[in-house]
Amino acid sequence: MNLSSNTLYAVLDFLNTGVANLSGWQLVVYTLVVTHITIASVTIFLHRHQAHRALDLHPAPSHFFRFWLWLTTGQVTKEWAAIHRKHHAKCETEEDPHSPVTRGIGKVLLEGAELYRTESKNQETLDKYGHGTPDDWLERHVYTPYSAAGVSALLVINVILFGVIGLTIWAIQMIWIPFWAAGVVNGLGHFWGYRNYDCNDAATNLVPWGILIGGEELHNNHHTFATSAKLSNKWYEFDIGWCYIRMLEMAGLAKVKKVAPKPKLAKDKLVADFDTLQAVIANRYDVMAKYAQSVKSAFREELEHLKHKAELETRFLKSSRKLMQREPAKLESSQQQQLVELFQHSKVLETMHHMRVELGAIWERSHSTRDQLLQQLQDWCARAEASGIKSLQDFSMRLRSYA
Repeated sequence: MNLSSNTLYAVLDFLNTGVANLSGWQLVVYTLVVTHITIASVTIFLHRHQAHRALDLHPAPSHFFRFWLWLTTGQVTKEWAAIHRKHHAKCETEEDPHSPVTRGIGKVLLEGAELYRTESKNQETLDKYGHGTPDDWLERHVYTPYSAAGVSALLVINVILFGVIGLTIWAIQMIWIPFWAAGVVNGLGHFWGYRNYDCNDAATNLVPWGILIGGEELHNNHHTFATSAKLSNKWYEFDIGWCYIRMLEMAGLAKVKKVAPKPKLAKDKLVADFDTLQAVIANRYDVMAKYAQSVKSAFREELEHLKHKAELETRFLKSSRKLMQREPAKLESSQQQQLVELFQHSKVLETMHHMRVELGAIWERSHSTRDQLLQQLQDWCARAEASGIKSLQDFSMRLRSYA
């Protein structure tokens, strides 16, 4: 009787605490640590290393990340890389595996993991976009055919370590990536947030501090410079994934291949030359972001004048200001008509708008020679500086100094 009672108490004690016997706050810390390692594995290994080849990884961390993802997510590297590459290639179209623009924010936010599973069964996607991913013995005989074995083993490990509460920890680990990556980044990251650059899709930066999702919060930056190993671009932005990559690089375990270009300015340059042309084209997103700031400044200067126009409502002016900062080619017909109405009251803003269209055309004219493009750039600067519009003149002087 005593022996049976002792055995029962031992079993109950084991189910209650597991072999680790951690306190409540220790369990919380453990859960946050292991889920963060999973996030780091996704952003460093799957995203920046495998999908975009922005960095090379030493075999040691590369295999650790692959093993950890197999254990905590059951993720197949080729599937993830292929689906993500297709997302970039077909972004915001019907062929995009998970665009909230075409599928709705609710669908991607709440069912992002299901969209992923559906696309992973598309063999054409895997064949076309899954090249260059691991194809060694472990991948062929363990990680890919037994992708569910890892998470099953993790369930057993969690229960042994923590008892019944291990089931809850395991459940959190299972939903962590589907919620944050498939839902929040792929959903909210194309729906809500701020934009540093007017890239060709709807990608946004969720917050300027990329910590919780490993830097993936800076989604607009990523879609603008997809092959950059660093996702933060502004001085106030922080990418913790980049910090880990730099630590790996300093330890000789990683090599960064590419980061977003940073414009260099030669303040004393008076005439745009071929170096200027090359720098302007390479930094075209930065150029247009700076031009958008100039447009904003010109709008502020014109605002007092426009407010005296009785027929122009405050709501009309606010919406027009936002339209002025958007890429002209992306404006709908009704939005273009609104700007036409605005320009009837402000030649300054009309000039700023048309000059933006002409500036953007310089790097889109693939049929033009370098000499022709340089002549167009020099002519643009000359007309900008002769316009009498201070914001445009200041921008032109900065543009000439790109080096």
